[in-house]
Amino acid sequence: MTAPIRERRARRAAADDVALIGHLMRRAAFGARAEHLEQLARKSYGAVVDDLVNPERFPPLEEDLLERFHSDQSDDESTGWTATRWSFQMINSPRPLEFKMALFWHGLFATAVSKVTNNPMMRNQYQMLRENGLSDFRTILQRLARDPAMLYWLDQQQNHAAAVNENWGRELLELFSMGRGNYTEDDVKAAARAFTGWTLDQTFPRYPSGYYDVRFVYRPEDHDETPKTFLGRTGNFNGDDIIDIILEQPATAHYLALHLYKFFVSDEPNRDEVEALAQTLTESRFDIRVTLKAMFLSEYFRQARFKRVRSPAEHVIATVRIAGRYTNAWEHGIDGLEDAIGRMGQQLLNPPTVEGWHPGREWIDSAYLIERVNFAADMLGDPSAPGVVAISRRIAGGRSGIEALALVDAVLYEMGALMLSPAAKQAIIENLELVGEVACNPPEVFANTVARVCRTISTAREFQLE
Repeated sequence: MTAPIRERRARRAAADDVALIGHLMRRAAFGARAEHLEQLARKSYGAVVDDLVNPERFPPLEEDLLERFHSDQSDDESTGWTATRWSFQMINSPRPLEFKMALFWHGLFATAVSKVTNNPMMRNQYQMLRENGLSDFRTILQRLARDPAMLYWLDQQQNHAAAVNENWGRELLELFSMGRGNYTEDDVKAAARAFTGWTLDQTFPRYPSGYYDVRFVYRPEDHDETPKTFLGRTGNFNGDDIIDIILEQPATAHYLALHLYKFFVSDEPNRDEVEALAQTLTESRFDIRVTLKAMFLSEYFRQARFKRVRSPAEHVIATVRIAGRYTNAWEHGIDGLEDAIGRMGQQLLNPPTVEGWHPGREWIDSAYLIERVNFAADMLGDPSAPGVVAISRRIAGGRSGIEALALVDAVLYEMGALMLSPAAKQAIIENLELVGEVACNPPEVFANTVARVCRTISTAREFQLE
């Protein structure tokens, strides 16, 4: 084998590694430009996965300055401020999977400030999901059953031994753990009775001193101590007993596996692959970290590229990361990201119902699609954006010019090893009237050209996918 052939094969292998890492970082994180992907690709794919699922190996994000430079907005009673802080964390944290999992659990355990009307409760729920999101499902459900925002959202404070309220018990089974068809109405009633006495302490009114922290409390005198029959088991069950019995049901592993698959792999579930994921959950005793690692290492995950529509939060954060914006606490405008995500149909901390959002194609109806395209085009069409400047410099490299198709391919690579069909690439070339070789000098002119290519790529159908 000649040296040129070996070099071409080595370059192709390196590009394949970067493309695979790019796929992983779009799903397990919020995307990255090629400059970062190449650094990650110095490790093996398995080592990168291992780092992602063990975020404690990396220091937490320093974010104290965020509040200092946005003191006019940093109102602890404002859900918008909590969502803004979350956006900053998704953009910048060296522990991205923590925040991706918080987004997953927030969608599954949908709780809305529109009813809770207490941002400290919503903020604490978000922090609970982030801190426990990679633990095990038993721990997560136990924390959720004691979370004041969830208890208030589902009227659990009205669930008494002498007057049972079934809201929490019903949603725990229907939406949070097992899914419809796997339990009876009698099971719902038994679960509700088992959670009587699980409540929260009294909150003080907002004024004059602001919200007080709300705490979970268990009132044994308000708990139903009579025997209960739940999913075929009989006993004097309390709430944690209900959770343990739920985790013994095969339906629970399948339900959670389906949601994990649709969030991380594809909008169109494959039955055999979902069952394999459910088996991993069962064998690991619902260890989320172990399950995610097995999924990320699987062949079906590696091959599932650009098979799901990005949620609005994923779309906005991924676009911002390509553009290199809001990487510091003092950059103006980060509070607008929450509004942008909301206009696309996903107002963080305020899902429309207890069912949460409906992902997949519903993210890209005609109204939402316009918002998505306009946001990305504006962000990536700015030749002064740090990410666009970095992309143009890396492509120019010292060369005098680059052929039009090679330029489009280079921009796609730099944006995170993205893919477009040959027809879409040709449409970009024709739309931008890129003829022959494109000059790389002067740098500011070339940066404008690169920004135009980035902008046009962001309007392509494929840019909505990850």
